[in-house]
Amino acid sequence: MPSAIRLDHHGAVARLTLDRASVHNAFDDALIAELTEALQALDANPDVRAVVLTGDGSTFSAGADLGWMRRMAQASEDENRADSLRLAKLMRTLNFLSKPTLARVNGSAYGGGVGLVACCDYAIGVEQAKFSLSEVKLGLVPAVISPYVVHAIGGRHARRLFTGAEVFEAREALAIGLLHEVVSPEQLDERLDRTLHFWVKGGPVAQREAKQLALRMSGMTPESAEQTDIANAALIARLRVSPEGQEGLTAFLEKRRPVWS
Repeated sequence: MPSAIRLDHHGAVARLTLDRASVHNAFDDALIAELTEALQALDANPDVRAVVLTGDGSTFSAGADLGWMRRMAQASEDENRADSLRLAKLMRTLNFLSKPTLARVNGSAYGGGVGLVACCDYAIGVEQAKFSLSEVKLGLVPAVISPYVVHAIGGRHARRLFTGAEVFEAREALAIGLLHEVVSPEQLDERLDRTLHFWVKGGPVAQREAKQLALRMSGMTPESAEQTDIANAALIARLRVSPEGQEGLTAFLEKRRPVWS
């Protein structure tokens, strides 16, 4: 089976690329496992000073893979809980990584893709990128990514976007705090390199402590996040097997409107 990610090293900077362009870099269990393992290895590597996360092709990540969604729609509540905990672990690993992380948002991000952007310390996106947290259209909620998205954009914006499931543009993502910069595709790598140029001038121990300090002062710790993940995984597992969740997923896979629409 081909790898779902690609890892490149440029001096002290590691670049992780979601490498499933044919399906718009959508998540499945293999990608989640590979990306989590790669992040853990980079976290332990003293030669790595910063990590860049991006997508192959024209999309950052389209969220959940259709085949994965189909399998989860047929799985038990316990299986869905275990599956959600694996995704939660990926998000938690990225969010609390000891190195500075930069999301190179080369295109649109949906669902879990928005979660990855929110977990990074800095996010630069192209002006054509679009974003959506569309889970309620399936009778679901963005459960395991919610702590990181709410932390990035604030509770008020999260309430609107979680319930409305609207698609929003890069400029709005900038205005609400999901992105830090919006640039043309031609400027993307130039701006990324400029940020990395300043990052590698900082002391690695000080940067690690500064990042954890900022997270701690805003109320996020690995221990509290793990407890939240357990509760949120139980929530999404319950909703996936509920009548509304089953109808939403089935309607999506059958390319029809759910009964409530």
